[in-house]
Amino acid sequence: MPETRPGPVLAVMSAAVVAAIALVAAVNLALPTLAASGLHPSPSQLVWIVDAYVLVFACLLIPAGAAGDRFGRKGVLLTGLGVFAAGCLAAALAPNVAVLIAARALSGAGAAMIMPASLALSVHAYPPERRGHAVAVWTAATGIAGVVGNVGGGLVMQFLPWQALFAVLVPIAAVLAVLAARLAPRVPRHEAALDLLGAALLTAASVALVGGIIEGPEAGWTSPLVLAAFAGALLLFAWFALHQSRTALPLLDPRLFRVAGLRAGTLGVAVTFFGMFALFFVNARYLQEVKEFSPLLTGLAILPMTVPMIVLSRMSGRLPRLPAVAAGLAGNVAGLVLLSFADAAMPYPVYAVGLVVMGAAMGLCLPVLSHEIMAALPAERAGLGSGLNSAARELGSAVGVAVMGTVAAARGTGAAYLVVAAVVLVGGAVSLGWLGSRAARPEPVGQYS
Repeated sequence: MPETRPGPVLAVMSAAVVAAIALVAAVNLALPTLAASGLHPSPSQLVWIVDAYVLVFACLLIPAGAAGDRFGRKGVLLTGLGVFAAGCLAAALAPNVAVLIAARALSGAGAAMIMPASLALSVHAYPPERRGHAVAVWTAATGIAGVVGNVGGGLVMQFLPWQALFAVLVPIAAVLAVLAARLAPRVPRHEAALDLLGAALLTAASVALVGGIIEGPEAGWTSPLVLAAFAGALLLFAWFALHQSRTALPLLDPRLFRVAGLRAGTLGVAVTFFGMFALFFVNARYLQEVKEFSPLLTGLAILPMTVPMIVLSRMSGRLPRLPAVAAGLAGNVAGLVLLSFADAAMPYPVYAVGLVVMGAAMGLCLPVLSHEIMAALPAERAGLGSGLNSAARELGSAVGVAVMGTVAAARGTGAAYLVVAAVVLVGGAVSLGWLGSRAARPEPVGQYS
């Protein structure tokens, strides 16, 4: 068996995760074209075109991470790339809205398999003393992916029909699959059976939670449908926690969250992406409808986020973890507050300052928070850790979009930014408190593995 080359493995894994996450952001730039297309989607169908991907993505992340641990991370990654490509091809060829929504859900299932497997394989390719570097680079890729989606989506929508947004990802996924098959290491698998009931309960609870968030703005937050969804989510999550505490082979043992570092990392990642994707949700509409930017210029206008994100994500591993996380979370709040003043009169350079602050904040705190999650678990549970890491990102993103859209519709974008900033402030403070506790960095919790 050829020797594993960590650098190329990390590059391929990072590219795969960029493709999966970029599609979350890119589709927002296609919505005006889709609305005017021959598919004639209704407003609610446009929402489902966006959220079918994120919903399935979020629901399957933890089971996919566990499946990688149990059945082989390389095989799960290759399967995920194939499913992702099939969904993108079906979306590009969709003859009606129903097929397009179903295809988006299929792509989301593939993305869920890509995310945890890519991080686990990246970590495994490096020796223990270099695994922090692998996590930092992979984490930077997940942050930059949103920017790539905006820029790439704007480029495609400027010159090509909406179908091309999905079609272009098919050959990209195929090339990544070939490279991964050649370069990615084979990791020893664990033969214990997958907790299928736990996976079903977690998926059903996540569907109820995110479905309630999706339907809230249109049906009303106090409507029977939405209240039933949230009540069902609460009951299902409680059942899931009870089942996990009693089964011999849990999918996600709730006792893991006794580790302060795991709690801190999970909540911190969720609130960081809550703020980031709330920004992405309104950024395209603000620049195109208020500032009258073209789709391409709208995509390029997000670039000020990238440089500080890249630079600081590479430096964060050399910084004290508490100051890095504190500065990052505070920067997220400051950037959101600054962007709350955006209106037709605000010059773009001033708006870009908010983007720079947000990018710098992401680069400072995300690598540390992601590493906290991975460090809290033993090496053989890396798939679970990366699945939890990714689930926190996607659920945070979904909730951020829902909150931003709901408050913006009722009170305006400025008020919505302030509400999002308040959530990030409170969640970030709790995360930072856990991180600073004496229990935040114990030995990995192998007794729960």
